[in-house]
Amino acid sequence: MVMRADWISGPAQGHWTYKEYAALPDDGKRYEIVSGVLYMSPSPSGPHQDAALEIASYLRAHVKLTGLGLVRMAPFDVILSPDDVVQPDVLVVFNEHLDKVTDKFILGAPDLVVEIASPSTAIHDRHHKLDAYARAGVPEYWIVDPDSRTVEVLSLETVGMYQSLGIFRGKATLPSLVVPDFSPRVEQFFM
Repeated sequence: MVMRADWISGPAQGHWTYKEYAALPDDGKRYEIVSGVLYMSPSPSGPHQDAALEIASYLRAHVKLTGLGLVRMAPFDVILSPDDVVQPDVLVVFNEHLDKVTDKFILGAPDLVVEIASPSTAIHDRHHKLDAYARAGVPEYWIVDPDSRTVEVLSLETVGMYQSLGIFRGKATLPSLVVPDFSPRVEQFFM
């Protein structure tokens, strides 16, 4: 379960920034900051890892073949704002935004983020992170559920508000509005 990391020494919850986050010792756990609150996520399950790898593989092949930009997988820091530092499971940054990418993090909103939700992370992914991605202006957000083998595609309508394009499964093609000519069948993402 994603939980507030209240036991970690540092600023009061609600006041964490990238500076304090970057100074955390590597204890093998996955941390993120949303609205200045430090959270710890559990290690991903096998189905979570499988879905993330399949999605990243399909996206990377398409993005590389078309020369659109780059694809990264967690763990890789994305600094959305001084008090929002996340590690999306998969992300895409197009060529015109590669100036946001450094060797250690991305500074600003990627063009697409993908989170693999599980029962222990779904609330965090569908509320806290969704709000952070919307505030930062991430144009498209996919929430993947390996248990139901579905992908919900959320498109940013105005800064701060996503519109769901639907929940897709099976032989349905994924209607990305930001990745041109990318329309895999959802079933391809699940083993």
